Amino acid sequence: MTDRAFCVVRAGALTCVQDEGRHGHAHLGVPRSGALDLPASRLANRLVGNPPGAAVLETTLTGCAVRPRRAVTVAVTGAPCPVSVDGRPAAWGAPVRVPAGAVLEVGAAVLGVRSYVAFAGGIAVEPVLGSRSTDLLSGLGPAPLTDGAVLPLGHPAEHYARVDAAPAPGPPRELVLRMLPGPRADWFTQNAFAALATGRYRVSAASNRIGLRTEGPALERAVHGELPSEGMVWGAVQVPPDGRPVVFLADHPTTGGYPVVGVVAGADLAAAAQAAPGTPLRFVPVRHAVRTRQAP
Repeated sequence: MTDRAFCVVRAGALTCVQDEGRHGHAHLGVPRSGALDLPASRLANRLVGNPPGAAVLETTLTGCAVRPRRAVTVAVTGAPCPVSVDGRPAAWGAPVRVPAGAVLEVGAAVLGVRSYVAFAGGIAVEPVLGSRSTDLLSGLGPAPLTDGAVLPLGHPAEHYARVDAAPAPGPPRELVLRMLPGPRADWFTQNAFAALATGRYRVSAASNRIGLRTEGPALERAVHGELPSEGMVWGAVQVPPDGRPVVFLADHPTTGGYPVVGVVAGADLAAAAQAAPGTPLRFVPVRHAVRTRQAP
């Protein structure tokens, strides 16, 4: 048995393996998946010398704890949280050396929702359709972590530009989502667009990797007929029968039968991944595509 691996001591509420996603298979009904906060996962990989697409751990709210079988450099980014090695405080947002057999504890998020844990060499689980990502909707990729599970690690780069720390945006106190008109915008009344632009929305506790659900004014439909299933994209704002918008995230279904009132700018979706339940939310209608923010 290889010692280039780590054992899961505490899996947390939901911790899964993610990379940059499973692209190019939507026509087969396979979602893209991948890290919800791509800038945070890329930064974690940069800090330990990995390429941007190396597989990392994505934790949800309560963090996780792991024990590497050999010494490894790690970095924790995304939602700020306490980090410790064998009970001793360690840095968040910077490279940390974890000795063989020591326990790396990634604590509960202080702000935000999802933290990212990169290991030098990346997590070397078997790729499925070109990605190591866990997909909660289709079940592709490795299962979410469980206590006692053992995951393999890859070989770290011998030489890389070392970074002690790097700036990164914090989780939003208020989530602002810029939204282009959707393909079914004409299915909604002018009152619906007024509600979107001025209504008081909050992030629902029912949100997950599939979609960010909202609490707030219901959107009034102008067309009440049935809609045949049609293709869905990351960031699509779908409106189910209760009228409350749902913003599709990385594990979203590739087709859907509810009308899409708009599509959130890709540059704003990382912040959506870090918006905790109860976070105030504003939709800002725009008419032109928004340039995607580059990861640090």
